[in-house]
Amino acid sequence: MTYDIIVLGSGPGGYVAAIRAAQLGFKTAIIEKESLGGVCLNWGCIPTKALLKSAQVFDHIKHANQYGISVGEPSIIFPEMIQRSRDVAESMSKGVAFLLKKNKIDVISGFGKLLPGKEIAVTDNDQNTKIYNAQHIIIATGAHAKQLPNLPIDGKKVIDYRQAMTLKSQPESMIVVGSGAIGSEFAHFYNTIGTQVTIVEYLDRIVPLEDVEVSKQLTRAFKKSKIKVMTSSELTKVDTSRDKVIATIKGKKGETKLEADIVLSAVGIKSNIENIGLKEVGITVDKDKIIVNDFYQTNIEGYYAIGDIIPTPALAHVASAEGINCVENIAGLQPTNINYNNIPGAIYTSPEVSSTGFTEQQAIDAGHEILVGKFPFTASGKAKAAGHPEGFVKVIIDKKYGEILGAHMIGMNVTELIAEIVTARNAEATGHTLLKSIHPHPTMSEAIMEAIAAAYDEVIHL
Repeated sequence: MTYDIIVLGSGPGGYVAAIRAAQLGFKTAIIEKESLGGVCLNWGCIPTKALLKSAQVFDHIKHANQYGISVGEPSIIFPEMIQRSRDVAESMSKGVAFLLKKNKIDVISGFGKLLPGKEIAVTDNDQNTKIYNAQHIIIATGAHAKQLPNLPIDGKKVIDYRQAMTLKSQPESMIVVGSGAIGSEFAHFYNTIGTQVTIVEYLDRIVPLEDVEVSKQLTRAFKKSKIKVMTSSELTKVDTSRDKVIATIKGKKGETKLEADIVLSAVGIKSNIENIGLKEVGITVDKDKIIVNDFYQTNIEGYYAIGDIIPTPALAHVASAEGINCVENIAGLQPTNINYNNIPGAIYTSPEVSSTGFTEQQAIDAGHEILVGKFPFTASGKAKAAGHPEGFVKVIIDKKYGEILGAHMIGMNVTELIAEIVTARNAEATGHTLLKSIHPHPTMSEAIMEAIAAAYDEVIHL
């Protein structure tokens, strides 16, 4: 079985790469051992957003009287929330299957292992193995939840994100270890539907990769919603021998013990590179990541890697962009290299968080003299009318050239707003370009224009 391109893994990097390859006329196959769409569609980006939407609807109903609406006391039907999430994921996976079929891509089910000579051995569920070969092999195997030695996941009392999406019943209490996007989103979901949640974060602030002011604002929002936040803290031991989990937490003031129904481990991800033949082929790996050049080529000709398994941001939209660039380079189209300093990040808590580019400190460290503008949503008519005036838009601009160096947002729907900054930076627009671009009123997007105006001491509504 010979192909032009074989893609190993069907997540948002893999299936997008396969479709782009087919569009460019390559005879293409994709190998998947589980469900089409990978973790993102089945266990990550999409089903979590379905759960968060259920939580949002519940919260809106609980506070309907604030909008002049009288309704009865709502109640959670937890199994139906979970089932809706799974139905959404299944629908999206079927959508990927349709797209692959539409583009005449062969789908090969089974576990793929790389072989020398541009070959892959695929073993199906019946342990039958077939060999496939291609001129180009793209590795897009994604990642799975990382486990800490002192926090072994048993799938019952200590769980990862997969189990968090498929629990049979709602826990009364939960400890979330790790406050990145995964930990913060699950903490927000379970807290909103009534679970008592404690976040344990090893570093000195939650969402530690975000702007410091954003971290502080989200901490205030979490504490206001009765989430207990423990920073500079480490879970050192967990006892699962009783009905409740007893977690030992070491913090600034010594050790404390916390009791909960469930502990969710959200301490990051580990690349899916075990037993896929990298060593046999001779592909270079460093610190759990496959090493590639600017064209996503590994050190072995004909083998490429994209997505969570290479040392770039582990985000679905990054993997998709890498897949397209990888295939277009193979086709000789010479696409523009991805600017990894202009990748949008998004966290779907309430309030939402989004960002791109430099933080203040990073811009200063890079040698820029900067202007900083900030506009709070308390001054936004749209945010006030919507009942969500918390948060702000913050922009960092190069003082000399007007280059937009970065933006950091927290508030309602800011994950939708960040693309304006990404597009402007990609087009090398200046701060004045956006400032003089008339924004519709009333919208949340006006806050971008106002934040830039604040940087230039021209803000009107503040």
